[in-house]
Amino acid sequence: MKVGLALYGSLDEQSGGFRYDRKLVEGLRRAGDTVEVVELPWRAYPRGLLDNADPGFRDRLRVDVDVLVQDELAHPSLLRANRDLPYPIVSVVHHLRASEPRRLAPLYRAVERRYLATVDGVVCNSAATRDAVAALGADPDRTVVAPPAGDRFDPAIDDAEIAARASERPLRAIFVGNLAPRKGLDTLVKGVARADASVDLTAVGRTVDEDHVAEVRRLVRERGLGDRVRFAGRLSDDALADVLRESHVLAVPSRYEGFGIVYLEGMSFGLPAIASRAGGANETVTDGETGVLVDPDDPAAVARALDEFAADPDRTAEMGRAARRRYERHPGWTESTGRVRRLLADVADAGDGVDAIDTEVAT
Repeated sequence: MKVGLALYGSLDEQSGGFRYDRKLVEGLRRAGDTVEVVELPWRAYPRGLLDNADPGFRDRLRVDVDVLVQDELAHPSLLRANRDLPYPIVSVVHHLRASEPRRLAPLYRAVERRYLATVDGVVCNSAATRDAVAALGADPDRTVVAPPAGDRFDPAIDDAEIAARASERPLRAIFVGNLAPRKGLDTLVKGVARADASVDLTAVGRTVDEDHVAEVRRLVRERGLGDRVRFAGRLSDDALADVLRESHVLAVPSRYEGFGIVYLEGMSFGLPAIASRAGGANETVTDGETGVLVDPDDPAAVARALDEFAADPDRTAEMGRAARRRYERHPGWTESTGRVRRLLADVADAGDGVDAIDTEVAT
């Protein structure tokens, strides 16, 4: 197959969604497909909508392919262009913008519904995302769930190391994610402040929303957490692996996660997770077994979870071992890429049939 992939920005971006796209491209190429990547300029939402009035923007999407894959993140720019493209389109949805708790969620829902009506198939990273796109009208027969693998690090770690680490104090929590409101770092900091136990927190990630980061730093100062909360910024994989290996728990109490690949990456180090009930995290994190699920914006629940981990090293170690086993059972990229490739082939074949009918009618 000749496959195109259209996305905002570059495949070199480090967030989970871009890693998914990058691994998909690698897997398709290994399977013998050719993949042409169309990198579109980053757009704020209103500016992306304006792209639909620009014929030149649509021309960037006209490539020689059997099927075009689109990262749904770029949907504001693609609404009208998709109607004019001569080949079938499959959208990769990491999570819908309309699923996030935003003031403009009704607007995003209307736009994403229109966007999904222009595509011929959908790839979802979780069952929760599949249900969300189905609610906006996506055809379930042309929708597949292909979860990301969490093998970014795949460290060698055994039960003895997990147990030894669990006995150390103070409790060391790590947050990994873009520093933006959806990820819930403010909720986590409030939870650290409320916890009875002493908790050291390392926040790893790039600043996406400067106002949010300023607010979190203000919370740290006001709650007297300056010596317990460290902002590490963006780390290399090797440096991040070192911090993960030294931590007791991964804490990312997001307001919404379509999947949450970071939880699996933490599990590869034997880290139980504090994760959000909102979205698809519960497909990876089993409450009370591989971590603790909390409601969004509930710092009291985060504090209770931290106190329980700090008070019971044996339970922390048991959950860490269960988390590592869960990581080991998770599907790899080969399996997920195979699911996507079968959908692409089906959609491309159906598109060929439509083209043949159109040609016959025209003659």
